[in-house]
Amino acid sequence: MSEFKNVTVVKKANIFFDGQVTSRSVFFADGSKKTLGVMQPGEYEFSTANLESMEILSGELKWKLKDEKEWKQVVAGESFSIPANNTFIMKVKLVTDYCCTFAK
Repeated sequence: MSEFKNVTVVKKANIFFDGQVTSRSVFFADGSKKTLGVMQPGEYEFSTANLESMEILSGELKWKLKDEKEWKQVVAGESFSIPANNTFIMKVKLVTDYCCTFAK
């Protein structure tokens, strides 16, 4: 889906890692939430409360759960999911545009 209709967008940016990762929150009529964001090259660690799915719109990165050893690569057009209550690390190689979907 290349666009969302009938949504509420929060104008204030979510800013992480001194501006290296930014996003905007998008809320849907059914109460679901997504964020649309951009990550600059670098390494970032995030934690989840609920299941999160990240769709890579452009760019590429490697990711892994904090306790895992093996990195998984994703590129534009691919996605990955992080189980609830986990910490994951991303190594972003190129400027990466993403859409993150949060489970309710």
